[in-house]
Amino acid sequence: MLLTTLAAAQSPVGVFDAQTDVGQVRRAGSTTYDGERQEYVISGAGQNMWGARDDFHFVWKRVSGDFILSTRARFIGTGVEEHRKIGWTIRPTLEPTGVHVTAALHGNGLMSLQYRRTTGGETEETRSRDSLPDADAVIQLERRNGVYIMSVARFGDTLATQELSGISLPDTVYVGLFVCAHNDTVVERATFGNVRITKPAPAELVPYRDYLGSNLEILDVSSGNATIVHRYPGSFQAPNWTRDGKALIYAQEGRLYRFDLASREAAAVNTGFATRNNNDHVLSFDGRMLAISNHLPEDSGAASIVYTVPATGGTPKRITARGPSYLHGWSPDGRWLVFVGQRNDEFDIYKIPAAGGEEIRLTQSPGLDDGPEYAPDGKYVYFCSVRSGRMQIWRMRPDGTGQEQVTNDGFHNWFPHISPDGKWIAFISFLPSEVAANDHPFYKHVLLRLMPIGGGPARVIAYVYGGQGTINVPSWSPDSKRLAFVSNTAVP
Repeated sequence: MLLTTLAAAQSPVGVFDAQTDVGQVRRAGSTTYDGERQEYVISGAGQNMWGARDDFHFVWKRVSGDFILSTRARFIGTGVEEHRKIGWTIRPTLEPTGVHVTAALHGNGLMSLQYRRTTGGETEETRSRDSLPDADAVIQLERRNGVYIMSVARFGDTLATQELSGISLPDTVYVGLFVCAHNDTVVERATFGNVRITKPAPAELVPYRDYLGSNLEILDVSSGNATIVHRYPGSFQAPNWTRDGKALIYAQEGRLYRFDLASREAAAVNTGFATRNNNDHVLSFDGRMLAISNHLPEDSGAASIVYTVPATGGTPKRITARGPSYLHGWSPDGRWLVFVGQRNDEFDIYKIPAAGGEEIRLTQSPGLDDGPEYAPDGKYVYFCSVRSGRMQIWRMRPDGTGQEQVTNDGFHNWFPHISPDGKWIAFISFLPSEVAANDHPFYKHVLLRLMPIGGGPARVIAYVYGGQGTINVPSWSPDSKRLAFVSNTAVP
């Protein structure tokens, strides 16, 4: 019986290497994993995680270097003790008296960054300003150059952050999820979804030369549950959803690939000579045509040029005479393309007949305008612009008139995507403390946010390590219920 228990404890559970009870517990804990939803249910007993020792159930993985731990967690049931605890913990050993750094959500909503500096020493803490009672809690714990950063929020809100330095842990540690009942006579349970153990970009990584791995994720917008459907050790970017809902199209190392959602297999899309595609590619509203942005050496310094090609593959037809031109949208009737063009050192939004012809400039304001996309009813073109000082979402009539600001907040907001039912705007938000207004770089903490098409407050629908390539192009499912996006991590 003991050998069976030990063998089970060392078996992989989802992304984790193993699970175990740490310390003295009367009732054994356990972890179950739902592979379809990629969610964990963890039960655990244990007297406490405090003072000079900790007792809890732990599902763990050995990780080296810097990392970002993220989950959406919730207690199951009302519980017995107000200081029952769940969250992430980082530990050099499985000893109950060991040093550690822990992000702990308490049963009463207290969110605490707890730590023990020396083996057998007393636990200390820094409390978050956010209290999260009865909440779906987003809990992130990051190690960055020896500093530990806890970021928490009620799901849908922005994150509140605490930092901790001066804690000495080895390079390789145990990281994982835990449950502690705070009462060794009972077992408490919690659910953990959207679990990510991310290996971020090292400081020496050179953007657009060096790349992290890529996760293709599908987000159920109503529930907030995100699942990873495909991984790749290099870079792929910007998924489109096909109109039949059966596949995603993304850019990977200059080529486009169709990822079949049933078979989970990717196949190259035949784009003929266009083998240096960037991530700006959009399907027509009827799904029959694909517009792409491709670089050719002979095009004035490898400028990006817009082409169209049948969605099933074929020989591209050149549309824009000048470059760089970065394609972003089709009109619902298929007659027009909208793109971003750099002309005379200024980036503006243009439209051009999908059959080819003269380009028409739609924006005139100084500074970057980007990411144009038609609403499904064709009445507006949504785009992003730095003209207010920060990158914000704007809209205009298809002839360029009536330009008006849609968002006005403390983020840099990029790439508005309108749901096919015309009810919602999804977009990506960068922190101004991390990026300039006119930049959307790789490998940052970003938020995917959602707001009603008629205006109103935006709420967070995904907390992502990504940026460039995450959601550059339209990526709603045809039924307006899901979004596809790319997150990043170092993939073995």
